[in-house]
Amino acid sequence: MIKVLFICHGNICRSPMAEFILKQMVITRGIASHFHIASAATSTEEIWNGIGNPVYPPAREELKKHGITCNGKRAVQVTPQDYDTYDYLIAMDTNNLRNLSRIIGADTDGKVSLLLDYTERKGQSIADPWYSGNFELTYRDIVEGCTGFLKYLQQNKKI
Repeated sequence: MIKVLFICHGNICRSPMAEFILKQMVITRGIASHFHIASAATSTEEIWNGIGNPVYPPAREELKKHGITCNGKRAVQVTPQDYDTYDYLIAMDTNNLRNLSRIIGADTDGKVSLLLDYTERKGQSIADPWYSGNFELTYRDIVEGCTGFLKYLQQNKKI
């Protein structure tokens, strides 16, 4: 079982989009049983009294345009234990990486990366559509990153 945790600031736009895009990709390829895929936030800004906000409506609508649902998803915060639980902790931008390291400590096992590290755009960030308003571009960038991630897993004989 390959365990993947996507991470962004609030867990209402980019990381849940990545979670559900990758879930759809592995279903389509018939390999979903080999994966556990989730997402989390580095902050608690979208979590109130222990209850996370749902996926931001424009992100939900962008997924829906592509036949992907994210019903029931609510923001959760990443925990130090997630480092032991997941094989891959994949962040959307460099700020997420910095904040993630404050939560989990040192990446001693090399589990942490940016999503676009699995593409020719290594080291680049997925733009936050909360600020840009461009959910279509975010969707395309996430698809590119998830496609690259699956290719990486295949090339390294993990799937």
